[in-house]
Amino acid sequence: MAGHSQFKNIMHRKGRQDAVRSKMFSKLAREITVAAKMGAPDPAMNPRLRLAIQNAKSQSMPKDNIQRAINKASGGDSENYEEVRYEGYGPGGVAVIVEALTDNRNRTASTVRAAFTKSGGALGETGSVGFMFDRVGEIIFPPEAGDADAIMEAAIMAGAEDVTSSEDEHVIICAFEDIGDVSTALEEALGEAQSVRAIWKPQTTAPIDEEKAASVLRLIGVLDDDDDVQNVYANFEVDEETMAKLSA
Repeated sequence: MAGHSQFKNIMHRKGRQDAVRSKMFSKLAREITVAAKMGAPDPAMNPRLRLAIQNAKSQSMPKDNIQRAINKASGGDSENYEEVRYEGYGPGGVAVIVEALTDNRNRTASTVRAAFTKSGGALGETGSVGFMFDRVGEIIFPPEAGDADAIMEAAIMAGAEDVTSSEDEHVIICAFEDIGDVSTALEEALGEAQSVRAIWKPQTTAPIDEEKAASVLRLIGVLDDDDDVQNVYANFEVDEETMAKLSA
């Protein structure tokens, strides 16, 4: 198991589903508002908004919440959010990318820097670890969408680049610029996706031991709990036995 998905799995296993879900909806709403404000409020005319809405729906976000987030973009009381990306090294030299949407760059930078420092890591300049990742589209389907062969066939037909199937999910990777077309084709063939988003995918992952894994996951947890932080990506890998201990 590798990267941010490990953290998400642990949080759900620890019984924090409601809190995680509420925070996830808040972050999805912020992305929808920003997307609608940057372009047209019509998803048919705004690819970023279309993707944000698609992802929100795949996470079962209520339609009323989605519409409120869109409407907020045209209201005079909506905050002016700025997209910021932070990069650095966490415990054990793990490369970390943090994506944020903030209305106060100084506040967010201070919080992110403090999280890295307290974990024993260090925040670097933009680009300091980005070269270790690829910007791609990630589309996740639940296991009931089909067996590995069926998913692979659908992915190839849709123009995807890679597929990884497990007992928990099917993860399909495509070129960043093809997210819209590939996800639409896949949903026509397989049904509604569990998640559709752009991610930073590590080019390679580095195995770390239990002590460093615990420290890295604490760092990701602190970052993920911050309202300004939208996504956290890291290039670590932990074996199943260690993951089971950390999940207990």
